[in-house]
Amino acid sequence: MFTEARFGGNPLGIFPAADGLTDAEMLAIAWELNLSETVFLLPPRSGGHTAVRIFTPGFEVPFAGHPTVGTACFLADAGRVPLEGGHASIVLEEKVGPVPVSIRVEAGRATFARLTTAEPPSLQTSDLSTAEAARIIRLTADDLASTMEGAPCHPAHASAGLPYLVIPVADIGALGRAELDDVARAELVPMDAPGRFVYLVAPTDTDGVDYRVRMFAPEAGVAEDPATGSAAAALGAFLGPRLPEGLHRRDLEQGIEMGRPSRIELEVDVREGAIERITVGGHAVPVTRGTLQLDATL
Repeated sequence: MFTEARFGGNPLGIFPAADGLTDAEMLAIAWELNLSETVFLLPPRSGGHTAVRIFTPGFEVPFAGHPTVGTACFLADAGRVPLEGGHASIVLEEKVGPVPVSIRVEAGRATFARLTTAEPPSLQTSDLSTAEAARIIRLTADDLASTMEGAPCHPAHASAGLPYLVIPVADIGALGRAELDDVARAELVPMDAPGRFVYLVAPTDTDGVDYRVRMFAPEAGVAEDPATGSAAAALGAFLGPRLPEGLHRRDLEQGIEMGRPSRIELEVDVREGAIERITVGGHAVPVTRGTLQLDATL
C-alpha cells in the first residue's frame, strides 16, 4: 500500500470473509503474518459497506490508513463495490467509526483510494523538552526543528483516529540518523500519555515531496513502519493550526530508510480557523493470493 510498485510500500494481509474467527484467532493470524497490519472483513452492522477489524502483530487498533486504502481497493477489484465512471465511494465501519473512502479505477483496476478521517483531530503540546525529545530518538536538540510551515513548533501529541507523539526534525540527514531509544521513551513518555507511537517529520527538497517521515511502534510489534496513513492523518492535526484558510495538500515519503519507499497524499482543509477535514490517499498494488490453514484448537 502507498506504492505503485510491488515490493515497495507497506504490505497488507486481507482476509475477505472473517465471519466466525475469534479475536484470539485474528491476533494469532496477524502475529503469524508479522505485517504492520492485517485486516479482517465482516458484514456491516451500522449501514456501511463492510466492517473492518485491524490487527497489528501486538493488538487491535481502531483505525489505520494503509489497511483502509488497501481494503477499499481490494473490494473494488473483487467486484464488491459498484463503480460509476471509474470511481466509487464507500464507507468502512472501523472501531473509530465510519470511515468514508473514495476509490479511483484505471484500466479496470482499483489503483488509488482516499479516506476521510472519522475522528475529529486533536493536538496537545508535549511536556517534553527539546533535549528530552531528541534523546528518545538518539539525536541532539540541534537536530530537531524549531519551525514548521513558517511557525514555531514543538513535539506534540496528535491524533485523527490513532494518537502519535510527533517530533519535528530539522532535515532528512538527522531523520536518517534517528534511532528509537525505548529505554529513554519508557522513562520520558508515561504509559498513559496521549500518544506513545513516535512519528518523525522532516522537510525535504525532493521534487514533489514536502516531508519525509518515519514511525516507530515497538509495542504494536512494529519496530518501524514503511508507511503509516493514520500517522499522516495525525500530522494533518499537527499542521492544521499552522496553515492559512483553504485546502492544503502535502506529499509525504516514508520507508526510504527501510528500502520500501512509500508515498502518501495528505490534505488538510482549514475553514474559519479550524480543521474541517483531513484526508489521506495513496496507491495500492495487488501482490498475491492464498489460503491460510487454521487449527481447530487455536
